[in-house]
Amino acid sequence: TLPARSCVRKRTAWPRPARVLIVNLLTLKLSYAPLPCQLSGVPYNTGAPAGSWAWPCIRSGPHLTINALKGRISELQWSVMDQEMRVKRLESEKQELQEQLDLQHKKWQEANQKIQELQASQEARADHEQQIKDLEQKLSLQEQDAAIVKNMKSELVRLPRLERELKQLREESTHLREMRETNGLLQEELEGLQRKLGRQEKMQETLVGLELENERLLAKLQSWERLDQTTGLSIRTPEDLSRFVVELQQRELALKDKNSAVTSSARGLEKARQQLQEELRQVSGQLLEERKKREMHEALARRLQKRVLLLTKERDGMRAILGSYDSELTPAEYSPQLTRRMREAEDMVQKVHSHSAEMEAQLSQALEELGGQKQRADMLEMELKMLQSQSSSAEQSFLFSREEVDSLRLKVEELEGERSRLEEEKRMLEAQLERRVLQGDYDQSRTKVLHMSLNPASVARQRLREDHSQLQAECERLRGLLRAMERGGTVPTDLEAAAASLPSSKEVAELKKQVESAELKNQRLKEVFQTKIQEFRKACYTLTGYQIDITTENQYRLTSLYAEHPGDCLIFKATSPSGSKMQLLETEFSHTVGELIEVHLRRQDSIPAFLSSLTLELFSRQTVA
Repeated sequence: TLPARSCVRKRTAWPRPARVLIVNLLTLKLSYAPLPCQLSGVPYNTGAPAGSWAWPCIRSGPHLTINALKGRISELQWSVMDQEMRVKRLESEKQELQEQLDLQHKKWQEANQKIQELQASQEARADHEQQIKDLEQKLSLQEQDAAIVKNMKSELVRLPRLERELKQLREESTHLREMRETNGLLQEELEGLQRKLGRQEKMQETLVGLELENERLLAKLQSWERLDQTTGLSIRTPEDLSRFVVELQQRELALKDKNSAVTSSARGLEKARQQLQEELRQVSGQLLEERKKREMHEALARRLQKRVLLLTKERDGMRAILGSYDSELTPAEYSPQLTRRMREAEDMVQKVHSHSAEMEAQLSQALEELGGQKQRADMLEMELKMLQSQSSSAEQSFLFSREEVDSLRLKVEELEGERSRLEEEKRMLEAQLERRVLQGDYDQSRTKVLHMSLNPASVARQRLREDHSQLQAECERLRGLLRAMERGGTVPTDLEAAAASLPSSKEVAELKKQVESAELKNQRLKEVFQTKIQEFRKACYTLTGYQIDITTENQYRLTSLYAEHPGDCLIFKATSPSGSKMQLLETEFSHTVGELIEVHLRRQDSIPAFLSSLTLELFSRQTVA
């Protein structure tokens, strides 16, 4: 396509022969003016008889005009040849553009074939997803049936097969995710081909415009040829010439108006470019806000994980304490302690259920917010694509600089990276949710739990309710007896029987002694635990040469026995919930042992070897000193 400026330049350049013709006509006019012609001393305009004296002067004027017209005709012929060469060049350009159009048409057909293949793959993916959903429903039904089935041997036989099916389903799910990624790549290729097709359509429109311009130029060329043929007849007087000059001036004014219109359109395009840049800045600001929200959600997820770990630790601690109580209780103390433990256990179970429900609600809220963040990221990507399409449409008249294109490309890459990170976080949250489901947690609003008719827990709760009602009745009877005794009146027979059934003061004293002995046992156990813990810490410090202190959650500080300064310590952080993987954090002391870290941690991946080498090095320093 030709730029707008070159088109304007061609329009203003082709009337040059007209200006040359005007100059020649002016010279012709001046040659016909009544000038003095001296021949043999007799002037031409003195009134002498017309004869051979004045005829040579009159004859010389037409010869000059004929020569000038011949020169003008040759110039016009050269200009016609120039115009023919331009027409041939335009025809060759037209053929090249037609070939490019055919090539783009073939590419468009290939793109249509790819679109059809993509649609077929999408339909297959939808069928696979439906199959996955059906299989998941079947799996959930099988899990519910497995909870009801009493024969555990059949469950153990079916369990490996179910695990194989689950593994196969997970492989199919990963395959479908890969297909989804390839689907996204194909969609991006389709969008690129569509943009190329749009550009080719615009090039075709410009080609049609060039053809029209070619026809118009041919018509103007023919008009100039006719003007060349009719120059001696139509332009005879100065009035005709002045009229022709006026027409040329009007054409010049029209061209100036067109030039001003082109400059105004260029200014409008500049304003549109500035508006697009402002919208791009707004989109980048929204992207920063979305990143901040994503960081907040990551912090929330980490806090939830910490809470889950704390709950598991509390549960293990409670189990250990209850086990110690069970081992220490005597048969006489078993029944009241069991009732109290059952109440405490029920309260604890209710608290745990409420806390797990809150955790699930927070997790679902975090998942919803993550989905919202992903939708916002997709919307930002769509807006960025729209801005890019608008910038590509405006690029025909005003090109962006290379720096702006690079910045837009970097922003697109950042958005794609953020989308991949959000998808990875979503997968991690789904894996955590699956892990919690495998550990036994469930959503009470969605999952229905079936209990056996002869459930020991329900029987124990019923007994507790009966005991509670009996105790309330006894309390009411005792209050009535107390009021009757305070009034000094007669005591009813039922209250006397209740008073007789009450335990004696000796039994009450024995019960108090039992309670005091249990409290003393607990206190002694605590003291024993503390002393044992201190002994264990001292033994570890003596045997390993390192004092281990827990600073914060999942962080351990190690201070060597042979440390040169009290502040020389190492800090390890547990990267897994079980504590099987540790990570060394950076401290001032760790900078001084960089060689040991490089050899034993990075190459050999052995923390005990690193600690042993560090102990030997510190010991050698002290012995040398």
